Amino acid sequence: MKRNRWIRRAALTGVVALPLMTAGCGVFSNNASKEIDPPPVETQNSPSSTIPQGGGGIETGSTVDLQTGESQITVYLLDDNGYLAPVTLRTTLGEKESLGKKALEMMVDGGDYADQLPAGFHGVLPKGTKINGYVESKEKKLATVDFNQSFVNYNAADERKIVEAIAWTITGMPNVQGVELRLEGAKLAEMPEQAYPLDRPLDRTVGINLETAEGVDYSQSSPVTLYFAAETPEGDSYYVPVTRLIDRTDNLVKASVDQLVLGPEDQSNLIGLMTPDVQVKSVQTKDDMVTVELQDDAYEEGQKEPADMMQAIVLSVTENAGASKVLIKLNGKSNFTDENNVSYSQPVSRPTSVNAVKS
Repeated sequence: MKRNRWIRRAALTGVVALPLMTAGCGVFSNNASKEIDPPPVETQNSPSSTIPQGGGGIETGSTVDLQTGESQITVYLLDDNGYLAPVTLRTTLGEKESLGKKALEMMVDGGDYADQLPAGFHGVLPKGTKINGYVESKEKKLATVDFNQSFVNYNAADERKIVEAIAWTITGMPNVQGVELRLEGAKLAEMPEQAYPLDRPLDRTVGINLETAEGVDYSQSSPVTLYFAAETPEGDSYYVPVTRLIDRTDNLVKASVDQLVLGPEDQSNLIGLMTPDVQVKSVQTKDDMVTVELQDDAYEEGQKEPADMMQAIVLSVTENAGASKVLIKLNGKSNFTDENNVSYSQPVSRPTSVNAVKS
């Protein structure tokens, strides 16, 4: 594991602070702006200009802007380093268009929406893929997707990424917890190249950007999903989720914060977001809230903490705990702010969108 690839406090002083009313501020921009603008964590009482549309996954897969009527849809795209990352795009839905079908169409490599994707990202679904049908069952919380024959025209090495991208994108849609795949109307029992099993609906237990910690026995492991950072060729920063298999543990939530401190693997192109002085004292879950207690001997009262570090904690903790709120204490106190002027004196919530593209 890499222990020294952190974004330190001094490197984050140029982060642009945006109002809290922005629900998930954009990391990217369509005009290749080099501003690094990580999405702030929303406090419980902060106003929002968007309405969350719910979802089967942890983060909200879509929101509707009350001022413009546009929808924001979070899709999982492939970056230039081969990682899947959530990207929130703005779009307008037709009267009979569904969020899930539109999201999948946005994920087609070289498809109709390719020119709307940020630089350094492309769709993971094979070229020529069409969505013949998309149906959601509210009772089963299941989405059934029917693809055309082009869906199976992919390299074997890409199979897992395709499965992960579909599972994580569609389970972010309203009231969807699983995805069933069909090909030209016939149910797929497995993926055609490497026989990834499809005998049960896909969900987020498939993991994403899967890796195994050094020395871990796969059969005696537990998965934790962590959020690190990466950069586009233009220098824009964005979050990347990684599911890491670690030694089996009964406390996945604490393990996720411990693994954040360890940082990304040596051979990865990812950047750790925890500062090197931070230690994890305890992580406790009660009802719908997780309390994370950190110790930082280098911290001085009144000092603003790195916003990216706070965001990585909130994203990782809520992903692994299934909780919606996080209370972070630093040296026993929660009366601190980050460099986006977000206060952590009260529990904070996971943002409604991650890596949103600026309009």
